[in-house]
Amino acid sequence: MRFDAYDPGEGFYDELFLGRNQPRPEAIPLIERIHSLEEGELQQRQAAAQAALFQMGVTFNVYGDSQGTERIFPFDIIPRIVSASEWQRLEKGLKQRIHALNLFIDDVYHDQKILKDRVIPAELIETAKGFLRPCVGLNPPGRIWCHVTGTDLVRDRDGTWYVLEDNLRCPSGISYVLENRRVMKSTFPSLFNTMGIRPVDDYPSHLLDTLLNLVPHLANPTVVVLTPGIYNSAYFEHSFLAQQMGVELVEGRDLVVADGYLQMRTTKGLQRVDVIYRRIDDDFIDPLAFRPDSLLGVPGLFEVYRSGRLAIANALGTGVADDKVIYAYVPQMIRYYLGEEAILPNVPTYLCWDPKDQAYVLENLDKLVVKAANESGGYGMLMGSQATPEERSAFAEKIRAQPRNYIAQPTLCLSRVPTLVDRGEGPRLEPCHVDLRPYILYGKEIYVHPGGLTRVALKKGSLVVNSSQGGGSKDTWVLCADPGC
Repeated sequence: MRFDAYDPGEGFYDELFLGRNQPRPEAIPLIERIHSLEEGELQQRQAAAQAALFQMGVTFNVYGDSQGTERIFPFDIIPRIVSASEWQRLEKGLKQRIHALNLFIDDVYHDQKILKDRVIPAELIETAKGFLRPCVGLNPPGRIWCHVTGTDLVRDRDGTWYVLEDNLRCPSGISYVLENRRVMKSTFPSLFNTMGIRPVDDYPSHLLDTLLNLVPHLANPTVVVLTPGIYNSAYFEHSFLAQQMGVELVEGRDLVVADGYLQMRTTKGLQRVDVIYRRIDDDFIDPLAFRPDSLLGVPGLFEVYRSGRLAIANALGTGVADDKVIYAYVPQMIRYYLGEEAILPNVPTYLCWDPKDQAYVLENLDKLVVKAANESGGYGMLMGSQATPEERSAFAEKIRAQPRNYIAQPTLCLSRVPTLVDRGEGPRLEPCHVDLRPYILYGKEIYVHPGGLTRVALKKGSLVVNSSQGGGSKDTWVLCADPGC
């Protein structure tokens, strides 16, 4: 399999090629290595990589699907490459963004200066589903709220990076990053020795350090990963991270509030829990404080948390900054709290609660992507250019009925990466659209993990990269500034 017939096309930024038969300088060693393989060997390595991931149990779950709940996450063997200079700028921009978002969350649950100064309309916070009134006045350790963030980035046709959205509640996907890398290192070991690719396998230790930083006064704190259970879409990741960190994986039924503390049921009796890495949404974590119908949480947990006898990552209430309407104001947050301009711009965004913006959106639904403020996974979204007139008309009614719940953005020409596909005519290399989700940890300082999850739209012509909508993943190679690293 060679790239001689690969056409990166026009109108899109190709991550590996400048033009036909013109690889980008940083991609040349990879292209040459693939060209050195025997005929059919790339396909064999692709099949072996997917089989290895299957054997490792790298899966995700889909609710209510006729094909069953558990699926193998599709993997493509052609990696994405990010140069050292590009990564340095992304890293700086992500640190700036997370710093401002954390200050914003802390502000809205305390003095609300940004609302009083009318930088953000107060009614947007008051109507945000993620704004939890019980968290007003809450003081998480170090006043850090967003300990783990997955920020989705995209690149437009001119190569400009944009922030597509911020995921600050329970961002998932890091386990695929780690397992993809493990497979790729066995697939192309020589390239990892020569290209200076930054390692990713130390993420679990960074995550554990972030969690332990929440309770520096305790000598031997007990840390647990709280999962909704085996039917959650990211259960593989929950169990994987718990195993990698050497901590217990628990469900709500394994925990109880006793003697003023959160306790874990063990074969030797109750054991105090000091830190929770939660993978349950805020609303479900305590039926006494939030949703009374929740069977996933622990009654009384919030009171223990609020009293300072328990640390939680991410802090409860971070969902207020996960709202896609609030996302539109992050550049203003950066300017307000840090006195700086945003290094990484947002995608231009129209807010449907604003009459002028709503009128524009309704008149241009065929050109825009419309998203619900609190949905994820590609749900609650309209791709206007690919929708039927009937679908656009139905979505227009949703916007009119609940304007606060929708934003709209132009359809970006997402960058592409060569991808090994077989659409019934034999395997071939074809450009497919990608995004990138780096992971940022906020402990003693803000740490950006080198790389992230590159999600790829495997359906021909599709711009939707979510695994639940037919997407897959690639390894992300961030190159070192020093090749000897």
